[in-house]
Amino acid sequence: MMVLLIDGLNVFMRHYAANPSMTQHGDAAGGVVGFLGGLGSLCRKFNPSEVHIMWEGGGSLRRRAIYKDYKRGRKPQKFNRYYEDDIPDTTTNRLGQVAFLTRCLRHLPVYQHYIKDCEADDVIGYCARYKFKNQDVVIVSSDKDFYQLIDERVKVWSPGQKRLITEDVVVEKMHVRPSNVALTRAFVGDPSDNIKGIKGVGFKTLSKRFSLLKSEERVSLDFIFTECERLKETSKIRVYNNITEHKDIVRRNLKLMCLDISNLAATQIQQIEGSLEINEKKYDKLAFLRSLRKFGLINFDPSLLFLPMNLLNKR
Repeated sequence: MMVLLIDGLNVFMRHYAANPSMTQHGDAAGGVVGFLGGLGSLCRKFNPSEVHIMWEGGGSLRRRAIYKDYKRGRKPQKFNRYYEDDIPDTTTNRLGQVAFLTRCLRHLPVYQHYIKDCEADDVIGYCARYKFKNQDVVIVSSDKDFYQLIDERVKVWSPGQKRLITEDVVVEKMHVRPSNVALTRAFVGDPSDNIKGIKGVGFKTLSKRFSLLKSEERVSLDFIFTECERLKETSKIRVYNNITEHKDIVRRNLKLMCLDISNLAATQIQQIEGSLEINEKKYDKLAFLRSLRKFGLINFDPSLLFLPMNLLNKR
């Protein structure tokens, strides 16, 4: 059977920005409505044996220690929802929707996890690589960081692209194998997380100059550096010089971008393991419906959600 790992805040924010649903009290509720509707669709599509939803725990202290400007100045969410009267985005409404969503999800047969001072990405990475290593896994997120986890067993469902990201798709999109995605991104950078790359270095450039990145072999940073040192002596191509002149930045970036236990403290791993063991699957339709009414979602039809939840509860 397959395990579904959902990047909670990532999925919520997509719906929050796009879904125009309102409560009977006149408050925006698109994040809640979209998330719950999407949860039902995902369960119908993948028929998972378990669903785990990971929430942000305040960010990674280890990554901030490595690079103090990590994720600083992130661009605000773009909105494309429509209202007859303009209803501005407010922190209060956004946090209120997330708080309500986490409460009402407690009445469904899914598991939720929150690890303090830990990114949801790292929790998902740990679960995909270690906790569920003998099961098929589908990660639900639009975050390309998860591409490094993809193999024959692990896939990523992209809500934005509405397709399953497999090894072949990664090669098509990024010109490298998933096992070399983190390494390649260390050179390219990630503007969304305020991680600067090396000037003139992109995925196509690296793949062209180092064809081994497309192979099944996991390429090392030292191999790229050694090749650049050798090639810059005989080649006029500037990229080799650019890389050798910025080795420290690339090494830093790789530490920031790796989704592995290197960015988790021993206590955080213990908390993840504890959360996975302590969590109990509960299913209370009446409590769920009461929560919806209290929140003011009287026009939300949960019938399409209940069918896959019924099946999930029996597993």
